Amino acid sequence: MNTTATTRTAADAARLPLMLGELRLPTMKRLWADLAEQSNREGWTAERFLGTLLEQEVNERETRRLARARVDSHLPPDKSLASFDFDAVATISKAHITALAEADGWIAQGHNLLAFGPPGVGKTHLIAGIGHALIDQGYKVLFVRTSELVQRLQAARRDLRLPAELAKLDRFDLLVLDDLSYARKDQAETSVLFELIAERYERKSIAITANAPFAAWDEVFPDKAMTVAAVDRLVHHSTILEMNVDSYRRRGGGGGGRGPRPPATQEKGHPPPRWFAASPSTQRNDNYSMTTLDRTAQDS
Repeated sequence: MNTTATTRTAADAARLPLMLGELRLPTMKRLWADLAEQSNREGWTAERFLGTLLEQEVNERETRRLARARVDSHLPPDKSLASFDFDAVATISKAHITALAEADGWIAQGHNLLAFGPPGVGKTHLIAGIGHALIDQGYKVLFVRTSELVQRLQAARRDLRLPAELAKLDRFDLLVLDDLSYARKDQAETSVLFELIAERYERKSIAITANAPFAAWDEVFPDKAMTVAAVDRLVHHSTILEMNVDSYRRRGGGGGGRGPRPPATQEKGHPPPRWFAASPSTQRNDNYSMTTLDRTAQDS
């Protein structure tokens, strides 16, 4: 190689990091020198060299995107479907959950996911696991305690920012409202919760975990009419997961739980608790405890 060619090669090598940085290609900037050396040594074609560099950039960019999406989602990081004990919850079909985790059309159609059962049976774990899987599919998910969200929306209403706050939540394909039955109408004016449900109806999906059946939701919403209207909008085009098993925490000897535990197992001579069949707006298929309800919502 003559002196002119050597000088030009050195100049190109000096310019490349600057140009890659300007183009915001940090992975290519970091790896190009090592890959160029390997390419020269092994006689790669220009197409292979460029393709390998771009592949590394795309892969690392996707890894960073997923990491940001998980942080932004506020999902519990340790609650994945891989660590969920399906054997302990006989009412839940692993195949059905896998289909939900693969999106299976329900997110695009704005359908909802409702998980009912006593404390400590894994409702939050299951829904969070589905949320993590949806992030892997490219969807945006937000996990929030319902009582905290109610306070946040109430503050936005006082400051005349409620439409803007609802618009922020609209960025998420799935909004997970954890522990809905712990929100109380004497804690804050929960009509903002109904406004959120109505705003997302048939457009954006909501997932809910709740200890209490629909009949007890009068404790959440300001009046019975609003309760019925909220249930109608949530149940229309929804999948309901009924988790009537013993608490993980109690089975593990922790004796935990955030409140008194409703009966979770069937006693002799008594039917099992019907967590979601307590509302006239719903129907139950007793032969299939994970029921998809697809009916015409009543106008409220």
